[in-house]
Amino acid sequence: MVALWIAVGVLSLAVLLLVCKVLSLQKAAREIAAGLAWHLQSDTNTLICVSTRDRHVRALAASMNRELRTLREMRHRYQNGDRELKSAVTNISHDLRTPLTAICGYLDLLEAEEKSEQTARYIAQIANRIEVLKSLTEELFRFSVISAEPTLAPERLNVCRVLEDTLVSFYGALEGKGITPQISLPDTPVWRVLDASALARIFGNIIGNAVKYSHGDFVVTMNEEGELSFSNAASELSSVDVGKLFDRFYTVDSARRSTGLGLSIAKLLTERMGGEIGATYGNGRLTVTLVLRQSFGG
Repeated sequence: MVALWIAVGVLSLAVLLLVCKVLSLQKAAREIAAGLAWHLQSDTNTLICVSTRDRHVRALAASMNRELRTLREMRHRYQNGDRELKSAVTNISHDLRTPLTAICGYLDLLEAEEKSEQTARYIAQIANRIEVLKSLTEELFRFSVISAEPTLAPERLNVCRVLEDTLVSFYGALEGKGITPQISLPDTPVWRVLDASALARIFGNIIGNAVKYSHGDFVVTMNEEGELSFSNAASELSSVDVGKLFDRFYTVDSARRSTGLGLSIAKLLTERMGGEIGATYGNGRLTVTLVLRQSFGG
């Protein structure tokens, strides 16, 4: 009988120790999870600490600390490289402006001179290439300024009015490509607290992209919840192209008449104002969707 009670006591003690061990491991797991989440969200040199003395758990924490230090170093290299890239883009686009201005001035003087028909044709081609170069330079400069996170000026505005004004500004480009846009807007104003110039830039870049790739049609719809859709036929695109449309410097234009920054800028500004933007492709049609919240972060 005594032996039975001893066995029960030993078994009970073993169970108690096992429960304590499990609880200790659970606590350590929570500490590791919390520490990992903190390190991923912040830039810190602190280490993940665990209260348990279990050598396996402490080895796991030490291994994760080594990987987190490596990740932190890689993050710093990426951030430094990104800053250097933005600075280089700003400097290059700024430095290109001066010689371009001088070239345009001399070209204007040359166009005023007497010239043969062939010379006039060459000069026209030069002027066309210069305009493309000026456009690319301005796009690079705008990207460098916007990516530097300038202060946005939120104000209460009618999204429908901003969209209408932007569409009107593209009237000549749309007409030049034989595109008659189909526009469907709500009867009542859609008010949002957003930055007016940033919103106009978003609309302009999306519409400009549609003008570039459209095969003759362009459909714009918007509902009262601030959800917009821009759709056009674009059979030369692929699902792979569409998946990269918002990447910096990506372009499907083989002639390289674009830096590929238009939709990247639109995405940057949209997210900075708390909205969402995306693109889908199906049945030969590209559709860019835009969702505008009530206000910044709303």
